[in-house]
This record gives sequence, C-alpha cells and structure tokens, in this order.
Amino acid sequence: MNIVLLYPEIHVNTGNIGRTCVLTNTKLHLIKPLGFSLDAKEVRRAGLDYWKDVQLHVWESFEHFFQENIEGKDNVKLYFATTKTKQKYTDVKYGENDYIMFGPESRGIPEDILNKYKEDNITIPMLPLGRSLNLSNSAAIILYEALRQNGFKF
Repeated sequence: MNIVLLYPEIHVNTGNIGRTCVLTNTKLHLIKPLGFSLDAKEVRRAGLDYWKDVQLHVWESFEHFFQENIEGKDNVKLYFATTKTKQKYTDVKYGENDYIMFGPESRGIPEDILNKYKEDNITIPMLPLGRSLNLSNSAAIILYEALRQNGFKF
C-alpha cells in the first residue's frame, strides 16, 4: 500500500503517519511543497525511532508523482480522501499496490484534482460538527481498511 500526503503542513501528523507506515510496510509519498523540513527533529520525534525505517518518496509536484506512479498503469489506483464526497472509504475495493492521497491539513486536496478524479474520491463518515478528523487518524482509518481488504499482507 501507499499513503500520499499532498503538501503536508504539520510535521507531527507526517511523523505519526510515517510511524504507521513503517509498522504496516506501507510506502509514504510526500508531495512538495512541505510545510516543514524533513530534517527537523520534530518530524523524527513524532515518528520516534521509526523515522529512519520509513519507505519515503518525496516528489516535486503532483504531476511528477502522478506520471511516475499512476499514469498508464492498470494495476494501481489512486484514491483521494476528502470530506467533499458521499462515497465512503469502505465502499471501494483496494488493491495491494493502490495509493491513498490526503491533502494539506488546512484545506484538503484542491478542488480541481477532486473534480478531475471524482469517481475515486472517498470519505470517512462523521457528524458535521467539525471540518474533519485529524490527518494522521484519517490516514490510519483508511489504510487499515485497505489492509483488511487485502488480508493484512504486510
């Protein structure tokens, strides 16, 4: 599996997601610009001593990431986590090599991307009392559903 963070802003979330990725043998893709330095001790601290084991890929742009990982490949799919859809994350069938993308904490995935790939947008159901769940919690929820569907093949 693959977790993709588009323009991540908060180092603690990225560190926590990195730790989850290590413990589930999941690749972590970060798409620039980043709201922090990867050398920052805060990122390493959030991921604790796991950060050195993260299968980390850093991309200069969404387009570069998409061309290298998704475009023209029939065996992978990219899902876009958003609050702006009705399709639940449990309504789709994840493949072992699929990608799940999350947007920046303050604004989510840009509308133009969501609109272009509307059928691949997924959401976590929640009460409308706030904007969304915490990014690292959302990533863990959806990742574990994808892993469950694939028999927890780490």
